[in-house]
Amino acid sequence: MTEWCEKCGLIVGLGCACNLAPVGRHRPNESRWSRFSPDTLLISSRNMAHVPGACEHMTEEQVLNPENGWGWIPNPDPALWDRISAGHPVQATEGDTSRAARSRCKDCAATLAS
Repeated sequence: MTEWCEKCGLIVGLGCACNLAPVGRHRPNESRWSRFSPDTLLISSRNMAHVPGACEHMTEEQVLNPENGWGWIPNPDPALWDRISAGHPVQATEGDTSRAARSRCKDCAATLAS
């Protein structure tokens, strides 16, 4: 019998990571970002997830400018980054809340993995 997670909606053991211990990740230490914590998930107008200071594609000022259409999730589940995909889009909760991340920035992913 398939068990579905009530928290994330994915199958337990086949995508759901809600009950797994958080995986330690390298978060940028020398970030010049002040408005967003290093755990915030940023979502661009192209619906791509980024992490503050983990790549050079944008600045905090660009993200905060409403004309640029960025959304974000300030306190995401620690495993949420790994679940972002076309099949599991992640909706912004602040900023432009119409944004839903369907992919992850490869440069951010590389920084987090190092």
